[in-house]
Amino acid sequence: MLLLSSAALNSYRQKTFCTGPAYRLHTLEEAVDFVNRRGFIFFWPIQRVTFPSLWTAVAGDRPVADQHDDPGHITWSWKDQLLGKRVWYYARILCRRNTILSLDLLPSFYALSPNYGDPEQDYLDQYHSGNLTLEAKQVYEALLHEGPLDTISLRKAARLSSSENASRFNRALDTLQMELKVLPISVAQAGAWRYAFVYDLVHRHYPFLIDQSRLISENQARLEILRRYFESLGAATLAEMQHLFGWRKEDFLRTLQQLAQDDIIQTEVELENQKQSVFALSKFFRTP
Repeated sequence: MLLLSSAALNSYRQKTFCTGPAYRLHTLEEAVDFVNRRGFIFFWPIQRVTFPSLWTAVAGDRPVADQHDDPGHITWSWKDQLLGKRVWYYARILCRRNTILSLDLLPSFYALSPNYGDPEQDYLDQYHSGNLTLEAKQVYEALLHEGPLDTISLRKAARLSSSENASRFNRALDTLQMELKVLPISVAQAGAWRYAFVYDLVHRHYPFLIDQSRLISENQARLEILRRYFESLGAATLAEMQHLFGWRKEDFLRTLQQLAQDDIIQTEVELENQKQSVFALSKFFRTP
């Protein structure tokens, strides 16, 4: 069994996560380049998930600061500046958390979503088959008929503005984002905090996306996403991958087998000081 040292993996991740002092991000342009190189990242670090985030690439490997004037919170300003600019794709996707996708990888994620043909019909098929809640249907239809709406107006248009419907509205909005149906495109001065996202339908904001993803098979999409995942992470267990993506085990195993055949990863790698074997990039074991 191949052995991967913890030092080698940590050194690799300092570069790909940009957490090492020499690799930190300082400008908006560097942040965009970081997302394009990685393919997809989290906005903030997620508990019990090892993966790059914009926060740690700017602030280093430390928890998100409570103080609003912490220098690391420049990431919040960058995110708001780029909403709707079609520079990257921002929404709650992986693990129901804020995720940023590069535009070149976006079609692969869309190819794995339950959006198959006509987005103005797909949601109805899902609803009638029991795969979309009534609340999600109402939110989607509000945007479909009214156009982009801020969160406060969207709740009213979806008939979910009462306090007892707050959690149902939020779950519906999260589900629609995870399924790449809805995304935030700007910020409005609305609500008690004078800060609310404005949401729109994905197919309306990215009209090219349907045609771009049409020719990508689910197998091709998983191959590309997992390849970029390993380029970022270096090594991972199957359990870590399942927690992040939520795909079926047989889909993971088929995709991992193909990546191994293409010599992108090695299977059954022993990671120093860890009992469970990992899948790891083949480049770790190549002679310089």
